[in-house]
Amino acid sequence: MGILVQKFGGTSLSTPQAREHVIRHVKRELEHGYSLVIVVSAMGRKGEPYATDTLLDWVSQNGDALQGREKDLLLCCGEIISATTLCSLLEGEGIPSTVLTGAQAGFLTDSSYGNARILDVRPERILRELRALKVVIVTGFQGQTEDGDFTTLGRGGSDTSATALGAALRADMVDIYTDVNGILTADPRIVEDAKPLTYVSYTEICNMAYQGAKVIHPRAVEIAMQAQIPVRVRSTFSENEGTLVTHPEGFQDVQAGIVDRFVTGIAYVSNITQISVDCPDGNGTGVQLQIFKSMADAGISVDFINVTPTSAVYTVFDNHSEKAIAALQEIGLRPKSLSGCVKVSVIGGGINGVPGIMARIVEALSVHNIQILQSADSNTTIWVLVKKEDMVQSLRALHSKFELHR
Repeated sequence: MGILVQKFGGTSLSTPQAREHVIRHVKRELEHGYSLVIVVSAMGRKGEPYATDTLLDWVSQNGDALQGREKDLLLCCGEIISATTLCSLLEGEGIPSTVLTGAQAGFLTDSSYGNARILDVRPERILRELRALKVVIVTGFQGQTEDGDFTTLGRGGSDTSATALGAALRADMVDIYTDVNGILTADPRIVEDAKPLTYVSYTEICNMAYQGAKVIHPRAVEIAMQAQIPVRVRSTFSENEGTLVTHPEGFQDVQAGIVDRFVTGIAYVSNITQISVDCPDGNGTGVQLQIFKSMADAGISVDFINVTPTSAVYTVFDNHSEKAIAALQEIGLRPKSLSGCVKVSVIGGGINGVPGIMARIVEALSVHNIQILQSADSNTTIWVLVKKEDMVQSLRALHSKFELHR
């Protein structure tokens, strides 16, 4: 057996009972003969003492004046507490273990504090510890600059740490443990008959993650895809193997008699404002340049862009809408806006080249008198923009239309 990377999120480490499940997963894989590298997040969620958001709140309550470098130094504490706690528990079970910070594990990053990019992973020290027959526990979410300063990798950084280590170590697999039993066809809080997926392609889960599914960070999937390292998304609280993320050709190793599918899942992003601007006098190109340059100058990310010779329609997040509208008005434009919208995504590797997918989407929504405000598509995703009050019915209607409950 080779190397297995296990990543445990904050909810997997937040209570003594949860940590018992973590220890069980570690023991099982050691019994299977794997060399283990464990990546941990900070314990718990906002409000719990060592969670990342709790530390950020602490800063805001105490002057809120930390610069990026010093803030990253503080935020690295959460993962260090998780890692040393787990190390103590494993040693108490007679399992030789050691803790490495992101820097000690070989993560070299740029100096974009709060959202650093990985430049290189140098895993030599990890390999030495594995050869000494130790379980190596690595603090996720963090790295180090060439000057030796601590950095953090941004939201989802521990997932990124895990797959980057998987790639650098040429691991057999990366297991991402969370509080849900794999990846589902939709958000189970909204779609009650959402079904766990046995397998999903890298491209599909990237699109699901970018479009609102929060099970794994898309940066992590992209790294795994480039290195062709399979990833399993599993529940800490179950023995179920969860969802395998791999190339489509790897599906045959998971399940016999694979049923070809057009659509894999339905996702959504809420709190979106649609902005539309008319381009009068046939000067579409000039006005469009003004529009998107003004958004760039204001530091506003735009999405869902539809451009015609006479108009430009796009979306921004609700919390950026006032700034976006003001920027357009400053250059003499008169934008129209509709806030409180939701982008609903129909995702599947089988969509490309298949006639009738959009017709089925329109049919599913029109039955419930749901207005499509805007649409767009790619090889694996079709997006529709709907009003907030239509979100729940849209998700349920589309999930049912494509028979994802089966």
